[in-house]
Amino acid sequence: MERLFGTDGARGIAVTGFTCETAMLLGRAVAVRLCALSEKPKVIVGLDTRVSGDVLQAALVSGLCSMGVDAVLVGIVPTPAVSVLVRKNGADAGIMITAGISGFEYNGMKIFGADGFRIDRETEDELERLIIEKRGSFELKSGDEIGHIYYDKDGQWDYIRHILKMSDIDFGGLKVAIDCANGAASECAGKIFRGLGAAAVMINDLPDGKNINRRCGTLDLDGLIKTVIDEHCDLGLAFDGDGARCMAVDEQGRVLDGDKLMAVFAAYMQFRKTLKHNSCVVTKMSNSGFYKFARQAGIVITTAKVGGNHVISEMKRSGCNLGGEQSGNIFFLDDECTSDGLLAGVKLMTIIKRSASKLSDLGKMMTSNPQILVSARVKSENKKKWRDNSEITELILEHSRKLGTEGRIYVRESGTEPLVRIMIEGKKTGLITEYAKNIADAIERIYGEAAEEG
Repeated sequence: MERLFGTDGARGIAVTGFTCETAMLLGRAVAVRLCALSEKPKVIVGLDTRVSGDVLQAALVSGLCSMGVDAVLVGIVPTPAVSVLVRKNGADAGIMITAGISGFEYNGMKIFGADGFRIDRETEDELERLIIEKRGSFELKSGDEIGHIYYDKDGQWDYIRHILKMSDIDFGGLKVAIDCANGAASECAGKIFRGLGAAAVMINDLPDGKNINRRCGTLDLDGLIKTVIDEHCDLGLAFDGDGARCMAVDEQGRVLDGDKLMAVFAAYMQFRKTLKHNSCVVTKMSNSGFYKFARQAGIVITTAKVGGNHVISEMKRSGCNLGGEQSGNIFFLDDECTSDGLLAGVKLMTIIKRSASKLSDLGKMMTSNPQILVSARVKSENKKKWRDNSEITELILEHSRKLGTEGRIYVRESGTEPLVRIMIEGKKTGLITEYAKNIADAIERIYGEAAEEG
């Protein structure tokens, strides 16, 4: 069995890859662990707007209830809402049905423990072991021992109220464009930002089950940039399909990615003396410009592997309360146990309002170095093979030598899709784009779908 969990939960092509059987078995495996700890466990279940969400939810809930676990369905909510609701309702776990930033054809699940944090790698391994060992031999319940299904119609509003409490500032006078990526934030983003007094221009907030993340959200900011300029907004905020990530656009149409947002948050928290240990956690993908900003500000940086769980683990270990990824995952551990794009947006607007600054001015505190990210599509079973291929590794070394001390190359496998990602940073955009394409072409030629079996 190929590993079920990647860097961002379990994920695959919905129904044919990440199957209904997988969803049901995963529900049963979760139930086995929970029933060993609680007499009548309760699990919060949320989902995003993908067309496959309902059928996978039905399979998951069947798995949970057939093992004696109660399922509380909260409907379409951002992923962080599940974490918030688990703690608010004293649930034993939470499961979000989503594939995050991937296209609608994908789906999967992110699992949270009773503490609101994502389950760790060891727990994921245990769930996979249970699925393999007990696939046809789970001890099912019957009669009054079968779990119940409950519908929490107030779950979304409980989450909205939670976010509203994160700012004591009225956003009146600010006009914000909000791109919901036709995803899980579509139903609540407008309520949150208008509830805080802002004038909100909503785009990509009409999901149809298939348009989630399609040429919108944090993956494609062109529509948001145009809206900010055309509507004379003070800023724009983009979320991804499950509302976990946030990127921003200033009033001049310039992008603030996760690194630049981290710089704004770190500087503000340092000024307010709320940045614990005067430190934050970033990843190997973070732009070198952020490191320069941190050195000049006297902020200590700890670097984690790419992936939200790695960032959270390092934050827990080091006692940091701020961490983030260039992709827009931002973690505020004083407030929540996972990344939350809407929370990041509220905090950013609070800083703008409290400092009476334009976002373009705040964005100047960090200068990004040119960086290119290219993905090579490969067969799933080939994702890691590039590491042992001398042609590819020598090509990477050759380009690294040419970049010298003025650049760097970082190649890694995607934890969720059949992709190898190539990130190159350097002084000349044209050169690093050429180098990234060279490496991606070599990987696809040798290990892609069109490659001949060797």
